[in-house]
Amino acid sequence: MNNTEIIKKSLMKRHLAESRFKTYGILGIISATVFLIVILSTIFIEGKSAFKSTYIKLDVFFDPSIIDPDGTRDIDEIRFANYRKVIKNSLKNYFPEVTGKEEMKSLTELISSSEEENLMQAVLKNNDLIGANKKVWLKASSKIDIIHKNPEMKDLSESNRLISDKELEWFDKLTRNGDVKFSLNKIFFLKADSTEPEQAGILGSILGSFFTLVITLILSFPIAVAAGVFLEELAPKNRLTDIIEININNLAAVPSIIFGLLGLAIFLNVMHLPRSAPIVGGMVLALMTLPTIIIATRVSLKAVPPSIREAAVGLGATKFQSVIHHVLPLAIPGIATGTIIGMSRALGESAPLLLIGMVAFIVDIPGSFTDSATVLPVQIYLWKSTAARGFVELTAAGVIVLLTFLILMNALAIYVRNKFEKKW
Repeated sequence: MNNTEIIKKSLMKRHLAESRFKTYGILGIISATVFLIVILSTIFIEGKSAFKSTYIKLDVFFDPSIIDPDGTRDIDEIRFANYRKVIKNSLKNYFPEVTGKEEMKSLTELISSSEEENLMQAVLKNNDLIGANKKVWLKASSKIDIIHKNPEMKDLSESNRLISDKELEWFDKLTRNGDVKFSLNKIFFLKADSTEPEQAGILGSILGSFFTLVITLILSFPIAVAAGVFLEELAPKNRLTDIIEININNLAAVPSIIFGLLGLAIFLNVMHLPRSAPIVGGMVLALMTLPTIIIATRVSLKAVPPSIREAAVGLGATKFQSVIHHVLPLAIPGIATGTIIGMSRALGESAPLLLIGMVAFIVDIPGSFTDSATVLPVQIYLWKSTAARGFVELTAAGVIVLLTFLILMNALAIYVRNKFEKKW
């Protein structure tokens, strides 16, 4: 075999290897895309129904003898009136055939208990409602909402259905009369967590995530940028800085739950900071985010050509001045991109926050950095671990909201990089 044939065979093997590599890469991309589409489709199909709720129209009589028996329009008396009885009386008028105590109790359960507060707020805003008849759309209970969204469940036996035959009969009557409709589930966006699916919302966890990320950004960004600038531009190159660099790279790969243990030990047990507060969660996530931003800062500084530094020094600037006034501004787009990506990771974290108590059931909407709060990933975790059927769609809807925020933050990172990054 001559040299030409040997070379031809070698080239053929190389080309075949390249073709196989390309094929494997394409198959890998296709597989990942298919799995991604399946996952996103499943989440969307399960979660989209949570953005709408079932409402029932009733002719509500705001009975003065219940709401304001003394006729004084006293705010406290109006606030603590028995609005459940007002709803019960409206249902009695709609279903006069229902007389038994147990049946009446089941009938009342068609309407969510959250509507008692809504009626109370309506009366407080407009006292003229007292003594008036008004058609009102009231939110249905979770079990009715599920049946309405899944009509195939009506064909199940009573033992396997969420509602009894009687309740199904009442609901069908309301539906035939045109007194049932779907509407936007405003509670999902305007309320905090609840033990009742139809009353649960994500506003509390969104604000908790916001307060936590603000603390994370305030603490991590200046410290990380300062550390990155010092290590890359100003620190002497010796064994100590090599050790620090290695440890920073190692910290970026440390499981997030380790930072939660650190926060539990220092911030709660030693410093006695408030448990379940965004300020503690932000401090923990800042520790986790620091290595990511430091690495991004150093990489961005390395990308700036040495000629920029040399030109600044040549014009009389000190090394510190050349870095601060010339190199660092040019590296800001890359640093900002790394920071946004670090914030995205922090937004999706739950493990370290579970250890500092942000897994608590919080029904109040936080108003400051020290109020008890939870975050969106933990909220999703709590809903997923709840047995009630109505929380299944809420879990998927929460994932949709979380993914939306993550996509927006990553899109912002890409925009910042493409808009402001300089090509050398």
